[in-house]
Amino acid sequence: MLDAAYGRVGKLRYELLEPLLSDPHATRPPPIIPGKEKSRPPVYSTELRALLTSGCSRKNPLKDKDLTFPPTLPERAKPGSEEAKLLGPLSKRREVNARWRFFTTEVKKVLPPLQISIESPLSDSANDDMRQPRRIGFFETDILQQALDLAGYTCIPSSPTKRQCGPSIAPERAPNPFDGKLPARWLRRRYRELLGRLPILTHRPAKSVSCSYSVSIPSDALTGGKPQASRLRSVGDEDLAWIRDIPHDGQH
Repeated sequence: MLDAAYGRVGKLRYELLEPLLSDPHATRPPPIIPGKEKSRPPVYSTELRALLTSGCSRKNPLKDKDLTFPPTLPERAKPGSEEAKLLGPLSKRREVNARWRFFTTEVKKVLPPLQISIESPLSDSANDDMRQPRRIGFFETDILQQALDLAGYTCIPSSPTKRQCGPSIAPERAPNPFDGKLPARWLRRRYRELLGRLPILTHRPAKSVSCSYSVSIPSDALTGGKPQASRLRSVGDEDLAWIRDIPHDGQH
């Protein structure tokens, strides 16, 4: 249910991803087949490039060279390659189909972000020169922050007694977002697992025509893999001394 509500599956997932499949600021590449407009190769927007090459938004991230020359494209597509010299150049129609098939297949593996986060510039003057990011998804909303708050919601402490509060003061109780039948701890864990499928696409200010983006996931997210290094507690001198005192196998 959470995956459908936050666009991890279903129609909302496609609606979040659709604006990233084109780039209005990019120059259209020339047709692979001269005179055939439909033979133009796909355009990878800057945002989509960041998502395709990041391990936070997909399991097997691609390399930048894969977007220029897909690994599914035969070497015969390169005019100067040995295969092209021996077997002849690859059919232009086949190259068009291979490039679009690779684009469609790899895009389906991407988890779209809910919105684009903006990194604060170092100075106010740089904000006027940099290119502003596109408004996609749930722009200017706090839906991502709400998911973070729900994942990090702590247990409500026990209410003070009437003797502690006094006879005329009613005890204040913090609002509980998990006011239901399911345990709050179980629900928080479900939201932490959801955060592992919510990549954060951050726009970095740069004084250039091109934009810079980074992809990350919250530190408290549960990804189902090995524990992150940031969660592991550092070993101190007391821990090392305790480990040395542990008897090894065969020693008494």
